Amino acid sequence: MKLSTKGRYAVMAMVDLARHAQAKPVSLSDIATRQEISLSYLEQLFARLRRAGLVKSVRGPGGGYRLARGSNETRVSEIILAVDEPIKATRCTEMGTAGCRADRSKCLTHDLWEELGNQIHAFLDSVTLLDVLERKLSTRIVEARTVANSDSSMAAAG
Repeated sequence: MKLSTKGRYAVMAMVDLARHAQAKPVSLSDIATRQEISLSYLEQLFARLRRAGLVKSVRGPGGGYRLARGSNETRVSEIILAVDEPIKATRCTEMGTAGCRADRSKCLTHDLWEELGNQIHAFLDSVTLLDVLERKLSTRIVEARTVANSDSSMAAAG
């Protein structure tokens, strides 16, 4: 799975916002400068983040953006989904009951890639902005490995 700049930049900008928005709203131009992201691109992303209820805008002199919720309550998966970035590893479109191939059957590896996408989503859903700020990702990875290993052990025993 390849995450586009939309998702990556939105997460970078939100982490920057979480770091700098303690006392006052943060301007997009400040985020753009610090993160080396185009201001016009950030404006598009923050319009989507605001519609999704992840940020609040403050107008006027000294205005900018604030997180709508605490950094410990804002999940990376929410940010990525808010900017319309799909979290999936299949090449298939939404297929409902039909398959992804021309004859409407599933490709041989569809279930593999679909489960990978589910695992990626579960991981990103377990990570908050605060986790990223406090560099607690290694803990999340160890937890994910522990769960995966116990699932494998149960499957082998069953």
